[in-house]
Amino acid sequence: MDAEALNERWRQHLASWAIPPEILAVAPSDPWGHSPARFAARTDRAVAEAEGPTLARVEEALPDGGTLLDVGAGAGAASLPLAGRIGRLIAVDTSQAMLAELGLRAEKVGLETTIVEGSWPEVADRAGTADVAVAAHVVYNVPDLAAFFVALDDHVTGRVVVELPDRHPMSWMNLLWEHLHGVRRPVRPIAEDAVALAAALGFDVRVEERESPIERFDTIEELATSVCRRACLDPSREEEVARTAMELGMWPVPRDRWVTLWWNHRGR
Repeated sequence: MDAEALNERWRQHLASWAIPPEILAVAPSDPWGHSPARFAARTDRAVAEAEGPTLARVEEALPDGGTLLDVGAGAGAASLPLAGRIGRLIAVDTSQAMLAELGLRAEKVGLETTIVEGSWPEVADRAGTADVAVAAHVVYNVPDLAAFFVALDDHVTGRVVVELPDRHPMSWMNLLWEHLHGVRRPVRPIAEDAVALAAALGFDVRVEERESPIERFDTIEELATSVCRRACLDPSREEEVARTAMELGMWPVPRDRWVTLWWNHRGR
């Protein structure tokens, strides 16, 4: 398949993750929302225990005092661990609250940071050019992945590094969706689809994989709270969800597999 066909397949697979309208209509809260506090805690852990292939591939390509572009930056887990190497950080995200958490942490370590609020690649021209770009745990939110990848490459002089789970980040809940709602959730897209698309676009893609360094949940109560929100259930059903997860053998939740794909700017 060529890049256009692969991109359309990615778009269609991603669209299949839409929550059925009749279920979404009774959701007590946004099932797709993210907690800035949870992302901030993940960033603090990443800074304290900086490791892994994504950071390594960014660090080896980033000159001392260079500029790093972090797209889908969240609270900075993929960039702030390298604050000592970065001369300037360009942080792009759609969430003002996430960017505020990143800004506070960058200010504490004296890192010059340019904040760009908005969706990539729509705001790419506001971001400028960097030595290296990183985009961690964001591509499953990107319908037009080809445009996303091409814009990353267009805005670096050195390297693009992308990190994503091997499967959609909500895949772990599929058995619960079927049990609680009678709804079978999709399987694709998966990381292999993103790798295939990047290669079809002409990038010399390299791939590394590892087990996630963090547990998805610390307690089953935390799992139940998350499932109620993600599956559009009233919080009063948390005990039922926890019991069901135990009965289905879903606790503890296995750690994700994280995939790092990277390529050097095709002009190099």
